[in-house]
Amino acid sequence: MQLSELEKDFEELGINVVGMTYDKNVDIKKFSKKNGIKFPLLSDVDAQHVIRFGILNKDYESGHRAYGIPYPGIFLVDDKGIIVEKFSEDGYRARPPWDKVLERAKSMTHH
Repeated sequence: MQLSELEKDFEELGINVVGMTYDKNVDIKKFSKKNGIKFPLLSDVDAQHVIRFGILNKDYESGHRAYGIPYPGIFLVDDKGIIVEKFSEDGYRARPPWDKVLERAKSMTHH
């Protein structure tokens, strides 16, 4: 998982990394342990946050086992809790370009 590899780069900028998934906590714990993920992964089982952020993948209807999957994305949130940048992709296999995310994160910390 590329984010795990870049976590130190974000930490050096004073930025905390957090992930969110539609999986249950028990599954998240297994996944984190298996993949050596050190940063927190939050559970959004009923997709409340995904819907509010406007990133719900609408290919799956409520009741489908994959309902709640978001479009892949990254939010950069400032120290006041305001989303200052959103990186997203339409397909679930694609991920936002990490070099651009890091570049924007660096600009946030050098005001």
